[in-house]
Amino acid sequence: MKSNIRFKGKLKGYLSMPLYLMILFVVLNISMYFYDVRSGAVISVFLAIYGVAEGILFWGMHQKVANEIVNYATNYATVQKRLLNEFEIPYALLDYSGKILWVNDQFAELADIDPKKYHKSITTIFPTITREFLQKSDQPQNINIEKNDRRFRISINRIYFDAIASSGELLETDDAEEFLTALYLFDETELNRYMVENEEQKQVAALVYIDNYEEALNSIEDVKRSLLVALIDRRVNQYFAQYDALVRKTEKDKYFVVFKYKYLQQLEEDKFKLLEDVKSVKVGNEMAITLSIGVGIHRDSYNQSYDYARAAIDIALGRGGDQVVVKDGEEVIYFGGKAKQIERNTRVKARVKAQALREILETKENVLIMGHALTDVDALGAGVGIYCASQILGKKAQIVVNNPSSSIRPIMESFSTDKGYAQDLFVTSEQALEMMGRNTAVVVVDTNRPSSTECPELLKRTECIVVFDHHRQGNEIIENPLLSYIEPYASSACEMVAEVLQYFDENLKLESCEADCIYAGILIDTNNFMTKTGVRTFEAAAYLKRSGAEVTRVRKLLRNDMDAYKARAEAVRHAEVYRGAFAISICPGENVESPTIVGAQAANELLNIVGIKASFVLTEYQGKIYVSSRSIDEINVQLIMERLGGGGHFNMAATQLKDCTLMQAKQMIQETLDKMIEEGDI
Repeated sequence: MKSNIRFKGKLKGYLSMPLYLMILFVVLNISMYFYDVRSGAVISVFLAIYGVAEGILFWGMHQKVANEIVNYATNYATVQKRLLNEFEIPYALLDYSGKILWVNDQFAELADIDPKKYHKSITTIFPTITREFLQKSDQPQNINIEKNDRRFRISINRIYFDAIASSGELLETDDAEEFLTALYLFDETELNRYMVENEEQKQVAALVYIDNYEEALNSIEDVKRSLLVALIDRRVNQYFAQYDALVRKTEKDKYFVVFKYKYLQQLEEDKFKLLEDVKSVKVGNEMAITLSIGVGIHRDSYNQSYDYARAAIDIALGRGGDQVVVKDGEEVIYFGGKAKQIERNTRVKARVKAQALREILETKENVLIMGHALTDVDALGAGVGIYCASQILGKKAQIVVNNPSSSIRPIMESFSTDKGYAQDLFVTSEQALEMMGRNTAVVVVDTNRPSSTECPELLKRTECIVVFDHHRQGNEIIENPLLSYIEPYASSACEMVAEVLQYFDENLKLESCEADCIYAGILIDTNNFMTKTGVRTFEAAAYLKRSGAEVTRVRKLLRNDMDAYKARAEAVRHAEVYRGAFAISICPGENVESPTIVGAQAANELLNIVGIKASFVLTEYQGKIYVSSRSIDEINVQLIMERLGGGGHFNMAATQLKDCTLMQAKQMIQETLDKMIEEGDI
């Protein structure tokens, strides 16, 4: 039977080459007859014999050669298919719609299907791999799935028909975009398990400080002090022992702790119960023991973990103690912080900071002082105090105030040129930037958040930064200050500055208007000495009184106009009580020059209502919603405001909300309260 197999392409040309050479030899043979007939005849005989032999070989062996090629190709395809079937990596081939065309043995075993009969959609095996998913991207993809308690990484690649056709000229399609999909399954169960184990075995560093060690010991009899210390040591060691931690006491009130990362989640789930356990230690001490814990996590370096722990404990102490701060890279998480800050009666720190401030200012030519945006009386008073310290050293000092409100304008007007003050004592941000030089010190008061200052750009243009603040620290802090004095237990920044001034220079004498300004800051932030007042608050007020502060003058400076008074009364009148303990109100801002200050005053007024544990007053101003929150002693409003992106103190905090209405902001506060009550944080 005649064979239908035909040679083509390079193979046909290779086998036909002797026939083409035969034509050349015939032409040469004909030309030989013109020179020598006998030689031409001899060559003709040989050409005839060669032609017959070549014809027999070409046409006679054609079928055998073709059969050998077919047999080789068949055996090669069989070997290739066998190799794919026995390939250890599960492999599948899908059509354009995601229907299974072919799978190898490993894939069939994994999917528990019959490789010869199963031609359904791949979605029936892996629901996440849909037709839309396969057709969505033409780039190779990798996805992770779980199957039979195993974790797999699926590599997805496209095989286009036009590529197949151009390589072998065996297939042809009208749609050049038609494709097949190849799936490779890589079992990464063991790899993931080892990665998780490796992560869990890494060490986490923690520092544990006793906040009020000296105060607690001084509150009990001498014979019981060693017992109190022993009980605290026992609580700390027992708590961390259950997490296989190494605990070493480095100082009388400090511990260094190392534990495995896998236990951190358990510690976070019970919200570091050690904070509450230590408070229950009682051996006659009236003052409860509080701890601050800083946890540092760095997965590549133990030294960096310790540095993170140091940074975390500094934040915890800067926020008033009685809390845990977990620092994982740039992420910071807080736990605790429900107790009120404990006032420290010692003034050693204030004296040290005063001397450090003096040394810094002596090396500078001029000083720029700024508080937070929308400067209030406390920020202005603290700025005036730093101005006085700069003046005694003969340094030029200026206070940055952009848009003075009605609450501080009367105070600023008291610093007139008639009293000997420079006309450029108060400058704007633009003017301050022009005056900025290499030998300029920038002093920030009443805030420790760079974005909240009157001119954040000043902080980027100087290497000499000093910070005085009484607010708790948050995630955003001023980086690399030469001097940072942050005391959350202080009633106000003015109180801190008044203490520093007493140790700054014995020849420093305040003018009456300067003493009035600083005294007014304390008066406002303590709500007329009713909030956050301690022994040192009254001592600072006494110092200012001796320096010439007059209560009557201060009261006149702080009076509100009629519109502001009416707005405050409206806020109180329309207040709503939420969940029986929280007063929430909206302060009208129409015809009021400083609605945010009026809102803060209204929040203080609402605390005078029986049963109110915390108050929240919302004020719309300059495209933002300002929220002022206040409490007396039961609710930590600072934690509530932090949930909304703000901060402050235990019983005095605030935040600013953007891109929302007053009603939406009110709902956000209510939802935050509900969530914190549900989680047990309130």
